[in-house]
Amino acid sequence: MIVTNAARVQIRRIYDPPADGDGHRVLVDRLWPRGISKERARLDQWCKEIAPSTELRKWYGHDPDSYDDFAERYRAELEEPERAALLADLRAMAAQSTLTLLTATKRPEISEAQVLKDLLTG
Repeated sequence: MIVTNAARVQIRRIYDPPADGDGHRVLVDRLWPRGISKERARLDQWCKEIAPSTELRKWYGHDPDSYDDFAERYRAELEEPERAALLADLRAMAAQSTLTLLTATKRPEISEAQVLKDLLTG
């Protein structure tokens, strides 16, 4: 059986309890989630530098109607050298074991975590 990166990258809310199959747990939000202790988060890494810029995050405001524009703008930000290197690091992690991208957003399917997953698995 061939396992692809698509099977190795998943998104979970940081508020959900960690699962045995999470593998490498990486928080991809710029801001630390409210009400979560570092012990409860059980993170392997907090990669806040890969998160969308503050300006982009505020512009977007998790408006579902703006997701496509947000995703396009965020992908452009991910081409910046520092963020591109971090994306390459996440890609390498996903190639080694399961990678769980964590976010505090209530709708992960329209978040930066989804954009990252799409880039890592596409």
